[in-house]
Amino acid sequence: MLNPPYGKDFCRSARWAAKSRGRVQRHPDWMLIAAAVLEDAGHEVKFVDGAALNLERDEIKNIIRDFSPSMVVIHTTTPSIYNDISYASLAKEVCRPVIVLIGAHVSAEFEDTFRISNGAVDIIALGEYDYTLRDIASGKPVKDIEGLAYQEKGAVIKTPERPMLDVRELPFPAWRHIKPEWYQDAGKRFPFLTLISGRGCFARCTFCRDTPVMYGRRLRLREPAQVVDEMEYDIKLFPYIREIMFETDTFTASRGHVEGVCEGILKRGLKISWSCNARVDIDLSLLPLMKKAGCRMLMVGFEFGTQEALDSVEKGTKLEQARRFAEEASRLGFIIHGCFMIGAPGETKETARATIEFAKSLPVDTIQISGICTYPGTEMYKWAKEKGYLVPKDWREWIDNELEQCTLLSYPQLSKEEIDSLIDEGLKSFYLRPRQMLRMALNMRNMGDVKRKLYGLKSFLGYFKKEGAISR
Repeated sequence: MLNPPYGKDFCRSARWAAKSRGRVQRHPDWMLIAAAVLEDAGHEVKFVDGAALNLERDEIKNIIRDFSPSMVVIHTTTPSIYNDISYASLAKEVCRPVIVLIGAHVSAEFEDTFRISNGAVDIIALGEYDYTLRDIASGKPVKDIEGLAYQEKGAVIKTPERPMLDVRELPFPAWRHIKPEWYQDAGKRFPFLTLISGRGCFARCTFCRDTPVMYGRRLRLREPAQVVDEMEYDIKLFPYIREIMFETDTFTASRGHVEGVCEGILKRGLKISWSCNARVDIDLSLLPLMKKAGCRMLMVGFEFGTQEALDSVEKGTKLEQARRFAEEASRLGFIIHGCFMIGAPGETKETARATIEFAKSLPVDTIQISGICTYPGTEMYKWAKEKGYLVPKDWREWIDNELEQCTLLSYPQLSKEEIDSLIDEGLKSFYLRPRQMLRMALNMRNMGDVKRKLYGLKSFLGYFKKEGAISR
């Protein structure tokens, strides 16, 4: 199983595959769950995180030769798809295994992927791939396996869709294949691990990629006891980790789930910091229990600072909810990381600046701002392509020449260049305020916090040095 490199520090496991502005490298948790499924079925698995380790092509070639696999599974992303296919060709040259591609891009664009692969790819596992890979590895005929695409006599064949699996049946990730210290994030206590407590989402956000393409619009949560069991497992496996990040998109969506996890943590006396993704429409009465159970930081999709922009992407939240949430979470002592975007349908300079001012008005500790990302398979992508607002003409153009995130849309009333400028303007005006600098300084409690903030500062300055934005 290969998470292939694509230039230095390219992060392919995040929601936006790129070299992130914060120079984050995220754990390949989804792949390692699938690796555990394969191992439980009796298969020997070699997992290679070439992206996290910045491995050279010859190093990966030697690993493939030494292991001599009968099957190679390669993770793909939109901007790196040609690169990822090149590793399929490399594996074919070395030992001629069955090549299977996975990921949101190839799930949405399987016909195009076969077209550009020139015979290097045998199978594409569509969407949720855990059990599909197990069936392929077991030798089951591809025509009898649900949830995949393959070629036959030059034609692309798509088998019936695979039903969504029961997440309560899944094993813990096969973490033994990686080391937590390979993965950096200035916002998390180092080293940390990620944990996925459920799949799917009920929301209809038009920019979301993984819900429509990979895991479906039905929220599927594991039992709270299973989640706490995994936390205990992680701590025993890596006693030195300092935080667990719940990467579930909708961890806070179910009151009963959150209560069960928090009460399990408290009952078992687990002493570890944890963080999670949260929507602003969380039941605010859950926050004190989460804090008591060790939740330190909330990663929050505020997205926009006008109701019109939120409605245009079908976020399903209100600005008043966002403010109430931020004020209550801040009052209780949570660290809040806010995620914001520029480029909603109908966006103007004035509405974009309203988002920037809204971010500055909230009691949040850190933020990220990006141009709204339009991935294949999303409603936003289809809309933008039909309207002629999509900038890239090639998959490689989903990032810039430095592998950084880049703006993908350009509107008649708001150009790509103007969106880029507004992103820089927003980041500078948020972080370079004395009050914000003081807030971040006061949040540093120990040397580990100091090191994380210095890493974040270095990444921040590195991004602006590249953009030439410091002097503007």
